[in-house]
This record gives sequence, C-alpha cells and structure tokens, in this order.
Amino acid sequence: MAFAVSTSLGHAGVVGKIEDGSYIGLRQSTTRKLSFSLCRIGVRGHTAIRASEDRSTAGPQGTPKITPLDLIKRPRRNRKSPALREAFQETHLSPANFVLPLFIHEGEEDTPIGAMPGCFRLGWRHGLLDEVYKARDVGINSFILFPKVPDALKVIYTDVALDPYNSDGHDGIVREDGVIMNDETVHQLCKQAVSQARAGADVVSPSDMMDGRVAAIRAALDAEGFHDVSIMSYTAKYASAFYGPFREALDSNPRFGDKRTYQMNPANFREALIETYEDVAEGADILLVKPALPYLDVVRLLRQNSALPIAAYQVSGEYSMIKAGAVLKMIDEEKVMMESLMCIKRAGADVILTYFARQAANVSLRDEVGAREEDAPVGLFFFLFS
Repeated sequence: MAFAVSTSLGHAGVVGKIEDGSYIGLRQSTTRKLSFSLCRIGVRGHTAIRASEDRSTAGPQGTPKITPLDLIKRPRRNRKSPALREAFQETHLSPANFVLPLFIHEGEEDTPIGAMPGCFRLGWRHGLLDEVYKARDVGINSFILFPKVPDALKVIYTDVALDPYNSDGHDGIVREDGVIMNDETVHQLCKQAVSQARAGADVVSPSDMMDGRVAAIRAALDAEGFHDVSIMSYTAKYASAFYGPFREALDSNPRFGDKRTYQMNPANFREALIETYEDVAEGADILLVKPALPYLDVVRLLRQNSALPIAAYQVSGEYSMIKAGAVLKMIDEEKVMMESLMCIKRAGADVILTYFARQAANVSLRDEVGAREEDAPVGLFFFLFS
C-alpha cells in the first residue's frame, strides 16, 4: 500500500491510494493530453508515477533511422523540462544579493552620467532618498555611496584620503616626487572610517589598496566604540581599464601617472591569495574582488580560501558595455544582465555590487511571481513509497 501527497500536481490530478498494482483518484487533465504510467524504481517497494504530455517521437522528414547510442549517462535527461531544470538549478539570485552603488553631489538636481546610461549624480536632499526608496520597494536594502566633490573643495590630502577628495585623483597622499605614501595614507583612512561610523555607516569599505589599512581601521573603530561596524575590504582590486565611466561620474581620473603601484596587476592570480590572507588576519569581515566578470577566477580563488563572505563589484565598464550593446541591438540587455550576475554568483560571490541592482531585482521578482502563477509544467514525477 502506498500514498502520494503533493501540494501542486496541477494537470496531473491527485493521486490517492495505490494497492495491488491499481490506482484510484487519478484524473487526466481536460486541457492537455497527458499519459500516466506506473514503474518500479531501484529501491525495493518504491513505485513511480510518471505524468507526461503526449508527443510524437518522429523526427522531421528525412531523419535517418538509427540504432540508439548505448549510453549509460545522458546528461540532457536532467535538462529536458522546465520542472527538472528549475529543480536542479544550482545558483539563484535574489535582491538580497545586491548592493546598489549610488553617486551623490552637492547640488539638489539629479544630473545624468554620460558614460553610464540610466545612472545619475543624485542630489543629496531629494534624489538620493528617492532612489533608496525605489530600491527598497524591490527588496534592495544595501547601498554604497560615492560622492562627487567640487574641485574647489579638493586638497592634496584630507581627513578622508580617497580619490574623490584628492586633487590629483589618487587614492593616497602623494609625495612631491609622485610616490603614494602608504602609512601616512592609512593614518588618514582611519579618520575617514571613524567619521563614517559616526555618521551611521554599518559597513566601511577601504578601497585604496594600502598595506595594513584593515588592521589599522579595525583598531581605530574599536577604540571609538564602533565594535559592530563591519569592514568590507577591497581585497583584490585590480588596476583595470574597466573603471573609466566611474571616474567620469566622480571626475576622479588621476591627473598624472596611474594606480599600478598600489592596485594589482591584471595579469596576476596568486597575488590575490597574499592580499586575502592579510585581510583575514587583520580583521576584515567581507572580502571584495573588483572588477567582477573579467576576474571570476579570482572570485573563486577567494571563495575556496576563506570562509568569510565574498563580494564582487560589477564595475562601471561592465555595466556600460552591456548598455551599449543593447542600444546597438547586438545583445538582449535583460538576458545578458541576468546571465552576467548569475555567473558572478556562481563563481562564489555572496554579495554583488552592481548598477543593475534595481533592474535585476525587478526581473527576479517578476520571474518569481510568474513561476508561482504558471500551471504546473508537464513531465512531473511522483514517487510512491510502500
């Protein structure tokens, strides 16, 4: 005797009790042609009912008649229906995985960023809050803020020695001979981190790639009583050409030289392990890789070598390439957007910083609602245990 219980059999109907090889309470759909069959499976006493849609097995005219290949394994079996593909999908995206980067400036009007279609420098009084509310409506609750500071307010170094505030566009204090000063910059970064914590930041994110800054910032935060403020360290930040649109957004291109003396060489892989071990030892709470898609191998490397949460930053160049390709009708923007984000998560990222956050969250929610409202797909399998 066996019973089958299901909350959504859909077109397959309801299975009641099976006894002595017969079944009761099983009805066919009136809207689709389904066939049902009973079969034994490997475990003793276990029976399966298979519901499938009647389909012709003949190939198109001219298809050769062959002897089927003698294959023990056919991986396509697990991809043959929507129900199976959904059941076996390994990676899922949700709005909780996204962090939305936002650009802010002193003005009250939102101004478009030419190199990043759909992105704006937001007015701090209204535009910023409006964007946050819109994002929260689709389930995004994490944001990272980047300020665009007028040149008149930039100095050689400030209490927060990051490139948006620096007149020469570098991430650290610049010596007269052009050398980026490491320890002096770290001293200023500690002040910045404490200042942000006092303003209410839940997570501070040193993106400068100075040596030793994680330990120093942790000590500074703890000394001021901010034990619960987390540090998301830009662990593997590469000297990448993909940052161009971002630097336009903040007007933060280096006025001389480049950032290769502190950001990592794009050709290097093992070096990321050195940075990972250092950041973990110094007290980082989250490890970040930037950029994301061209560095999925590095995302996987960090995932395999640390139990900490891994973040990846899908940077402005990645975003703008998808937007530009869509404008030229070379790609499907929505599909490429979702595929790129799925690949970043599949590589091992727990959190993705992306300018697509709100757009992707809308797609995720739409697909989730659509999946609930659709009829149960054909090709269901019900396992009966006696």
